[in-house]
Amino acid sequence: MPSDPRAAVTGARTSPGALRRWFDTGAQADPIGEGDDRIDWLRAAPFVAMHLACLAVFWVGASPIAVAVAVGLYAVRMFAITGFYHRYFSHRTFRTSRVVQFVFALIGASCVQRGPLWWAAHHRNHHRHTETERDPHSPRVHGFWWSHMGWFLTREGFRTDWSRIPDLAKYPELRWLDRFDTLVPVLLAAALFGLGALLERVAPGLGTSGGQMLVWGFFISTTVLFHATVTINSLAHRFGSQRFDTGDDSRNNLWLALLTFGEGWHNNHHFFPGTARQGFRWWEIDLTWYGLKLMSWLRLVSDLKPVPAWVHEKARA
Repeated sequence: MPSDPRAAVTGARTSPGALRRWFDTGAQADPIGEGDDRIDWLRAAPFVAMHLACLAVFWVGASPIAVAVAVGLYAVRMFAITGFYHRYFSHRTFRTSRVVQFVFALIGASCVQRGPLWWAAHHRNHHRHTETERDPHSPRVHGFWWSHMGWFLTREGFRTDWSRIPDLAKYPELRWLDRFDTLVPVLLAAALFGLGALLERVAPGLGTSGGQMLVWGFFISTTVLFHATVTINSLAHRFGSQRFDTGDDSRNNLWLALLTFGEGWHNNHHFFPGTARQGFRWWEIDLTWYGLKLMSWLRLVSDLKPVPAWVHEKARA
């Protein structure tokens, strides 16, 4: 038996079970112990590989259609993250059918930001412990780079806190998505490669290929999407203005709001997270809110929780 407890932790990470958890988060977890707050490099290897794969752009080149697919997938998946992973699953700020719930959970799962149950449980804990030692991505406590991405790659960060999501855990299809959270991204990547290969054969004038569509549509789009999302953990707790005294470092930031479809109105959100709208003023652009309003007109979602009158009064004061 190793004399250093950390050696035992390292050995557990290199076991076949650790490799299995690349594909099945329901595989038996390593025992909780020392080192849980350190980056688990074996488990994080696919995430690192996704970033390195972006460099293949120098070999595959670019075409208008590949870039357009990358932008389109960024937009659709950002809406799934902000509108559903965040405002619906985490905060329950509107209602929808089980079918729509699953469709957007599926789109969200393609973002390589783990499953909807993990995301919601983690985010609920973030609000519960903001800017404390138990907040895994507080820049004040842990520093910028750790708040931006380091926390996401730890053994502790990989776990789902089931005690925080009893309202969601009752859906077997959501539990399945959470367990096999890499399956949807893999299928999306394969579909993009197949689409590019098909276009190369039937429409060579478009100048695209399987490799190009894979690199732009999946690797680049997904990597940019991830880093845009987590700017709310890092940059939105450092740069911007504070309309409300929330007792934390949350800020409102127009540029981040544009990048993340409204999430940059972060001080608003921390003051009152129970609304489907994060831009409290008419000029605070919130693309996710506009999308949810459109879906409500189409009767795909309902009961969008508004910003209460007392919050508007507090903002004016």
